[in-house]
Amino acid sequence: MEIKNVTIAGGGVLGAQIAYAAAFHGFNVTIWGRSEGSIERVKPRIDSIYNMYTKELAIAPTYIGSENPNYPRSFFADKSEITEARIDELKAKNEAVYANMKYSTDLEEAVKDADLVIEAIAEIVEEKKAFYEKMAPFLKDDAIIVTNSSTLLPSTFREYTGREDKFLSLHFANNIHRQNLAEVMRHDRTSDESFEAVVQFAKDIGMYPAIINKEQPGYILNSILVPLINAGLKLYGDDIASPEDIDMDWKIGTGSPRGPFEIIDIVGITTVINITSANPEAKDPNSALGKAVAKLKERADKGLKGIETGEGFYNYIIRNILLQYYFHQSHGKMLRSSLVRTFRGCLDRRCHLHLVLEPCCRNF
Repeated sequence: MEIKNVTIAGGGVLGAQIAYAAAFHGFNVTIWGRSEGSIERVKPRIDSIYNMYTKELAIAPTYIGSENPNYPRSFFADKSEITEARIDELKAKNEAVYANMKYSTDLEEAVKDADLVIEAIAEIVEEKKAFYEKMAPFLKDDAIIVTNSSTLLPSTFREYTGREDKFLSLHFANNIHRQNLAEVMRHDRTSDESFEAVVQFAKDIGMYPAIINKEQPGYILNSILVPLINAGLKLYGDDIASPEDIDMDWKIGTGSPRGPFEIIDIVGITTVINITSANPEAKDPNSALGKAVAKLKERADKGLKGIETGEGFYNYIIRNILLQYYFHQSHGKMLRSSLVRTFRGCLDRRCHLHLVLEPCCRNF
């Protein structure tokens, strides 16, 4: 089956990245959201991704001729592809994708012509089941559905899709233009044709398709990552150490570039709450994990949800201001006065600049 039309259901942090990557690689993409409010929350994420792609392509000429360039792997198949002509071609694609991204709140309209629907809604089992049941009547016969769930098994949902043989998992890592990983996992009723079509789609959007031969909670990546995050959360829940010291301990001791709480900020605290709350241990409010979830909810209630909101366990306000400044400058606009006030307020509060600027410099 040839995939041309792709609908992304849910425009969260990862859903927006998937949509942009698919459009960037030539697919006809629609982002579906439950409401106009949902769509309005997606658009700043698309702005941010556009800025990121623009910056990546601006520095791409510096990779030409380099022995071991650290280039975005989803942009170029290998370093031999990094040429001025190819960079110019990708710059034009980036502008076209940003100008023409499609959004819809009408589920039937969004999926009726889709060859592939990528479900990227919240990690809540009942919400996913209800979504599949609602969508099923609108799909054409040969449409494939994949879930981007980071921990849940496809067999949990297959009976609700109305097409068990055309349903499987396609899980992406974050920052997919650089961490270009797509884990492809089938269940025992997924057809070979559907599986192979999704593997090919992953390759076509510049991903490395990691084939998972049978169902595994957490796939490969999160089978390794979730225990790390949970270990950090337990230390935090029992007040053994601060998030900053837990992160520094892990980074210095292992050479890893990020600690568990920096990873949580990237993934998003809301997502981590949803995943961790499903752990039976977290249901006991007196357990270390239960206490950590309560602390996470307190942060989320204050709007401290990670990089996307400007602050989670660390403060990213300056990073986000710089990204928006870049966006406005690149479009010939003045930096909004509200952003200037926020920037000054951050300096007045004497934010921990080493924690703010390090992620900023890494991603800007």
